[in-house]
Amino acid sequence: MPMLNLNGSPREHQAEADTPLLWVLREQFGLTGTKYGCGIALCGACTVHIDGVPTRSCVRPVGSVAATERVVTIEGLSASVTHPVQLAWAALDVPQCGFCQSGMIMAAAALLKTTPKPTDADIDAAMTNICRCGTYNRVRAAIKQASGSAA
Repeated sequence: MPMLNLNGSPREHQAEADTPLLWVLREQFGLTGTKYGCGIALCGACTVHIDGVPTRSCVRPVGSVAATERVVTIEGLSASVTHPVQLAWAALDVPQCGFCQSGMIMAAAALLKTTPKPTDADIDAAMTNICRCGTYNRVRAAIKQASGSAA
Protein backbone atom coordinates (compact mmCIF):
# COMPACT_ATOMS: atom_id res chain seq x y z
CA MET A 1 0.00 0.00 0.00
CA PRO A 2 1.35 3.51 -0.83
CA MET A 3 2.73 5.55 2.08
CA LEU A 4 2.96 9.23 2.97
CA ASN A 5 5.08 10.79 5.70
CA LEU A 6 2.26 13.01 6.93
CA ASN A 7 2.70 15.48 9.77
CA GLY A 8 5.53 13.34 11.14
CA SER A 9 3.82 9.96 10.92
CA PRO A 10 3.90 7.28 8.23
CA ARG A 11 0.40 6.87 6.81
CA GLU A 12 -0.95 4.38 4.28
CA HIS A 13 -3.41 5.60 1.66
CA GLN A 14 -5.56 3.94 -0.95
CA ALA A 15 -5.57 6.55 -3.72
CA GLU A 16 -4.67 6.13 -7.36
CA ALA A 17 -1.28 7.66 -8.18
CA ASP A 18 -2.83 10.51 -10.20
CA THR A 19 -5.20 11.61 -7.40
CA PRO A 20 -4.35 15.12 -6.22
CA LEU A 21 -2.65 15.13 -2.81
CA LEU A 22 -5.32 17.57 -1.62
CA TRP A 23 -8.09 14.98 -1.96
CA VAL A 24 -6.08 12.33 -0.13
CA LEU A 25 -5.44 14.75 2.73
CA ARG A 26 -9.07 15.79 3.02
CA GLU A 27 -10.96 12.61 2.15
CA GLN A 28 -8.76 9.79 3.41
CA PHE A 29 -7.11 11.47 6.39
CA GLY A 30 -9.81 13.99 7.36
CA LEU A 31 -7.35 16.91 7.35
CA THR A 32 -9.76 19.58 6.17
CA GLY A 33 -7.63 22.61 7.07
CA THR A 34 -6.10 22.44 3.61
CA LYS A 35 -8.74 23.95 1.34
CA TYR A 36 -9.83 23.50 -2.26
CA GLY A 37 -9.95 26.88 -3.96
CA CYS A 38 -9.30 26.93 -7.68
CA GLY A 39 -7.99 23.47 -8.57
CA ILE A 40 -5.30 24.92 -10.88
CA ALA A 41 -2.61 26.01 -8.38
CA LEU A 42 -3.34 29.72 -8.61
CA CYS A 43 -5.05 30.67 -5.36
CA GLY A 44 -2.88 28.84 -2.81
CA ALA A 45 -5.69 27.76 -0.46
CA CYS A 46 -4.35 24.21 -0.79
CA THR A 47 -0.74 25.04 0.20
CA VAL A 48 1.11 22.42 2.22
CA HIS A 49 4.82 21.89 2.82
CA ILE A 50 6.65 19.06 1.12
CA ASP A 51 10.13 18.84 2.62
CA GLY A 52 9.67 22.44 3.74
CA VAL A 53 8.72 23.78 0.31
CA PRO A 54 5.27 25.37 -0.04
CA THR A 55 3.40 23.22 -2.55
CA ARG A 56 -0.03 23.56 -4.13
CA SER A 57 -1.58 20.21 -3.24
CA CYS A 58 -4.50 20.53 -5.67
CA VAL A 59 -2.23 19.79 -8.63
CA ARG A 60 0.40 17.57 -6.99
CA PRO A 61 -0.40 13.90 -7.72
CA VAL A 62 -0.11 11.81 -4.58
CA GLY A 63 1.91 9.26 -6.56
CA SER A 64 4.63 11.86 -7.11
CA VAL A 65 5.19 12.27 -3.35
CA ALA A 66 7.87 9.86 -2.18
CA ALA A 67 7.34 8.08 1.13
CA THR A 68 10.55 9.76 2.33
CA GLU A 69 9.26 13.28 1.64
CA ARG A 70 7.77 15.07 4.65
CA VAL A 71 4.26 16.40 4.00
CA VAL A 72 3.09 18.97 6.56
CA THR A 73 -0.41 20.41 6.58
CA ILE A 74 -1.78 23.31 8.63
CA GLU A 75 -2.78 20.72 11.26
CA GLY A 76 0.85 19.60 11.53
CA LEU A 77 2.46 23.04 11.57
CA SER A 78 2.05 23.31 15.35
CA ALA A 79 0.03 20.88 17.42
CA SER A 80 -0.56 23.54 20.08
CA VAL A 81 -1.10 26.40 17.59
CA THR A 82 1.97 28.22 18.87
CA HIS A 83 3.89 28.69 15.63
CA PRO A 84 5.00 32.36 15.44
CA VAL A 85 2.99 32.88 12.25
CA GLN A 86 -0.18 31.48 13.82
CA LEU A 87 0.30 33.67 16.89
CA ALA A 88 0.85 36.79 14.74
CA TRP A 89 -2.19 35.93 12.60
CA ALA A 90 -4.37 35.79 15.73
CA ALA A 91 -2.81 38.85 17.37
CA LEU A 92 -3.37 41.01 14.29
CA ASP A 93 -6.77 39.51 13.45
CA VAL A 94 -5.61 38.76 9.90
CA PRO A 95 -8.51 36.62 8.62
CA GLN A 96 -11.72 38.12 7.40
CA CYS A 97 -13.64 35.16 5.98
CA GLY A 98 -10.67 32.88 6.73
CA PHE A 99 -10.99 30.49 3.78
CA CYS A 100 -7.53 31.20 2.34
CA GLN A 101 -5.77 31.60 5.65
CA SER A 102 -4.40 28.08 6.17
CA GLY A 103 -2.66 28.31 2.79
CA MET A 104 -1.44 31.81 3.61
CA ILE A 105 -0.05 30.66 6.95
CA MET A 106 1.74 27.73 5.33
CA ALA A 107 3.29 30.02 2.68
CA ALA A 108 4.32 32.55 5.35
CA ALA A 109 5.86 29.85 7.57
CA ALA A 110 7.91 28.56 4.63
CA LEU A 111 9.05 32.10 3.82
CA LEU A 112 10.23 32.71 7.38
CA LYS A 113 12.07 29.38 7.44
CA THR A 114 14.18 30.42 4.44
CA THR A 115 14.17 34.19 5.02
CA PRO A 116 13.91 34.92 8.76
CA LYS A 117 13.82 38.72 8.31
CA PRO A 118 11.97 39.25 5.02
CA THR A 119 11.76 42.59 3.28
CA ASP A 120 8.57 43.80 1.65
CA ALA A 121 9.99 42.57 -1.68
CA ASP A 122 10.65 39.12 -0.18
CA ILE A 123 7.08 38.97 1.12
CA ASP A 124 5.68 40.07 -2.24
CA ALA A 125 7.69 37.40 -4.07
CA ALA A 126 6.79 34.58 -1.68
CA MET A 127 3.16 35.34 -0.91
CA THR A 128 1.44 34.55 -4.17
CA ASN A 129 -1.69 33.24 -2.47
CA ILE A 130 -4.95 35.00 -3.27
CA CYS A 131 -7.24 36.46 -0.61
CA ARG A 132 -10.63 37.50 -1.94
CA CYS A 133 -11.19 39.62 1.18
CA GLY A 134 -8.00 41.60 0.52
CA THR A 135 -6.26 41.11 3.87
CA TYR A 136 -2.83 41.59 2.27
CA ASN A 137 -1.80 44.51 4.51
CA ARG A 138 -2.57 42.47 7.63
CA VAL A 139 -0.78 39.45 6.12
CA ARG A 140 2.35 41.56 5.59
CA ALA A 141 2.14 42.98 9.13
CA ALA A 142 1.70 39.49 10.63
CA ILE A 143 4.69 38.14 8.71
CA LYS A 144 6.80 41.02 9.97
CA GLN A 145 5.56 40.50 13.53
CA ALA A 146 6.31 36.76 13.34
CA SER A 147 9.81 37.57 12.09
CA GLY A 148 10.42 40.02 14.91
CA SER A 149 10.69 42.95 12.46
CA ALA A 150 8.76 46.17 12.86
CA ALA A 151 5.48 46.11 10.97
